[in-house]
Amino acid sequence: MQPVNETQQSTTDSTDNAHAKQEKEVEAISRWAALAGALGIGLLYLALPDKLTFGPSWLLLVIEAVLLLPFILASIFRHPLRHITARVTGLTLLGVVTAGLAGSVSLLIYYLPQERGIVLLRSAALLWCTNILVFALWYWEIDGGGPRKRLNRGHQAADFMFPQQVDGNTTKWAPHFIDYLFLAFTGATALSPADTFPLTRPAKILMMIEAMLSLIIIVLLAARAVNIYG
Repeated sequence: MQPVNETQQSTTDSTDNAHAKQEKEVEAISRWAALAGALGIGLLYLALPDKLTFGPSWLLLVIEAVLLLPFILASIFRHPLRHITARVTGLTLLGVVTAGLAGSVSLLIYYLPQERGIVLLRSAALLWCTNILVFALWYWEIDGGGPRKRLNRGHQAADFMFPQQVDGNTTKWAPHFIDYLFLAFTGATALSPADTFPLTRPAKILMMIEAMLSLIIIVLLAARAVNIYG
């Protein structure tokens, strides 16, 4: 019987190791997707008219590159950053891009009477897309204390409740960055959650801010269109 037990234990250990390796690969893919999303914010900001940005339009992209460099190097050399380092750097980056977004929306309001036609549509579309990416990153970063802690918590619902977690997540499903991107998209489009619900106050506050910024952009665009063509 002992050899059989040892064989069973070896099989179980191999399965657990394979599962842990798969989870790390999933986390790495999600991390690269989040990095791409962050760089996308910088590129969208770069495409804005100069008068809708504070300082040169390329400044935000440069700041992002500096803050993202540790994550990129850690991913390339497979040497994860300490959780506190990744957390502080990630939140700093989010603070910078959120300030850039809020500033650009404020400048859009200020310059709205001067804007018309394709320039107005382009600026509003860029800011709306930026809004989605910024808050997708916020949701991805805060949910359950960050991607690394979510992995250690067994993917149970924390700040957000995904449909796959309603039954206690018996399948060990893990949300990826694309899931938070979808959540941000529905929040900016429908101004309310679709199938994923905020559970904590920080999550609810973030969703309210995203909806408010999206509503401002949509209402300003509609009002200006009525003024121009009415």
